[in-house]
Amino acid sequence: MYSLALVYLEGTKPAGRLNALWEQMSNRSGKSNCNSFEIPRSQETMDSLKQTTEILLCLSPVEVDSLKEGINFFRNKSTGKDYILYKNKKHLKACKNLCKHQGGLFIKDIEDLDGRSVKCTKHNWKLDVSTMKYINPPGSFCQDELESGVDGCCVTLFLTDYINLSLCKEHEVVEMDENNGLVLIELNPPNPWDSDPRSPEDLAFGEVQITYLTHACMDLKLGDKRMVFDPWLIGPAFARGWWLLHEPPSDWLERLCKADLIYISHMHSDHLSYPTLKKLSARRPDIPIYVGDTERPVFWNLDQSGVQLTNINVMPFGVWQQVDKNLRFMILMDGVHPEMDTCIIVEYKGHKILNTVDCTRPNGGRLPEKVALMMSDFAGGASGFPMTFSGGKFTEEWKAQFIKTERKKLLNYKAQLVKDLQPRIYCPFAGYFVESHPSDKYIKETNIKNDPIQLNNLIKKNSDVVTWTPRPGATLDLGRMLKDPTDSKGIIEPPEGTKIYKDSWDFEPYLNTLNAAIGDEIFLHSSWIKEYFTWAGFKNYNLVVRMIETDEDFNPFPGGYNYLVDFLDLSFPKERPSREHPYEEIHSRVDVIRHVVKNGLLWDDLYIGFQTRLQRDPDIYHHLFWNHFQIKLPLTPPNWKSFLAHCS
Repeated sequence: MYSLALVYLEGTKPAGRLNALWEQMSNRSGKSNCNSFEIPRSQETMDSLKQTTEILLCLSPVEVDSLKEGINFFRNKSTGKDYILYKNKKHLKACKNLCKHQGGLFIKDIEDLDGRSVKCTKHNWKLDVSTMKYINPPGSFCQDELESGVDGCCVTLFLTDYINLSLCKEHEVVEMDENNGLVLIELNPPNPWDSDPRSPEDLAFGEVQITYLTHACMDLKLGDKRMVFDPWLIGPAFARGWWLLHEPPSDWLERLCKADLIYISHMHSDHLSYPTLKKLSARRPDIPIYVGDTERPVFWNLDQSGVQLTNINVMPFGVWQQVDKNLRFMILMDGVHPEMDTCIIVEYKGHKILNTVDCTRPNGGRLPEKVALMMSDFAGGASGFPMTFSGGKFTEEWKAQFIKTERKKLLNYKAQLVKDLQPRIYCPFAGYFVESHPSDKYIKETNIKNDPIQLNNLIKKNSDVVTWTPRPGATLDLGRMLKDPTDSKGIIEPPEGTKIYKDSWDFEPYLNTLNAAIGDEIFLHSSWIKEYFTWAGFKNYNLVVRMIETDEDFNPFPGGYNYLVDFLDLSFPKERPSREHPYEEIHSRVDVIRHVVKNGLLWDDLYIGFQTRLQRDPDIYHHLFWNHFQIKLPLTPPNWKSFLAHCS
């Protein structure tokens, strides 16, 4: 059994992207400064074990355009293998042309007037390709179905046996142009954790303890080793948009310093918190930190951050990393955002702890079942959409209804996922943030998030899974909970009177850093605009954007810049061009946009951090544009020193 991925390549011919796609999805070599646990594997052995991908089928833009409604048959001429694509308006599904009964080939079912089923040439089994369920014999087999998502440069999804690719998001239309292609990919092995399986051993009470600190940060005691996930314990995330909801335990820094290893899932600042790591590095600069081998390095901005960390280890996907005889871990990629998102399985004495973090489709939707403990995000609201949009359909009523609907869908999806995977214990986390700055009162009031208690109640209605709603400092004893979930000592809550929710935040030092960019010498010269967008490297795309610097309330900043960028030829016209073109207007708080520009940071600080207000005409999501500025910007900042020298 393999996992498949259907990749929709935007703005380039498939043949020109294969090497880059292969590099992104599987073939990037791991690099590390130090291996603290002396994992007894050579690089050659690691390469032989890690997950790889094979391109099964590649369709040209012409072939994509010629896809007819209903069933389409394709053969890879180089391998002789056959595939079926089913098109229903803006939705595609794909599967191998191989009957699950005895491997027969499917042909068109002439008895099906609706054009949705195919018939096996061996025993006349019939498959409804629109649902991926066998209808003859009924109730025999069916294919697992998952949803679609957007990865770094393309829309992609890993699935078990077939792919369901939506070319149209419910809230945003993904733009397609004449250069679109399709690629079918196979992920192997799909279940890498099954290599070298280990049977669970009995755990002594207190041997494995998980303590919640805040947001996505967990402190794990695993025998005589300690491991910490995603430490964000002070300061904001996404410039100044996110702040901690929970008050971390007072000994959080001591806990970090005692860790034997730290896992950081991805580069977003609510998981990779430089203010937190700065505190830690002052005391333990050599603490071992482990990250996945993502296309954009997790620590791409380490040198510029000023944080001194000397032991960052980049690990290949899908390979067990042995810490000691009882403890090992494996980092997995996200099927929707493989260029930046990861998740992790930690195993101690055969008991697995699954942390899917923020992954939309961790490992393409293939995950271990019946793990001891599963934790995942749950809250929603980690996007500027739709709160920061205005004009057209974006009325307050529409936004409120959309948010309500999406949160409910997320809640139901998480509950179903838990029901399907049947972990012994489930914990919702990685969603405990608040828009606490007074200037973001509107966002705080409109960006309603899911309640973890509501999710846990929904899970308990549908399954026997034990749930844990964590509070800062609370500790779960895994040995006790696995033996008796009703054990009163299974979860030790923080002492009575412990402060759970933050009621004040230290805004000043972080706002001072942002405000310092406003008066930087760079912005005395209007030519910084051309310098910056030339450095950014996004062009040859029919989109015109007006950038407007604003004050706290998104009114034009006195003396601020208001300019157009035409990304078709990367020009900066005084007026919008006469040709037909899509248009976006981006109002950005001056302190944040100048801080981002000066330091060459990703635009997540603006968009996910709620520091913009946007309008667009027509109402189309320009994936290539936003993906570039949120993920694809150069790894080194603009050379402003050279720029200023030239200006003078």
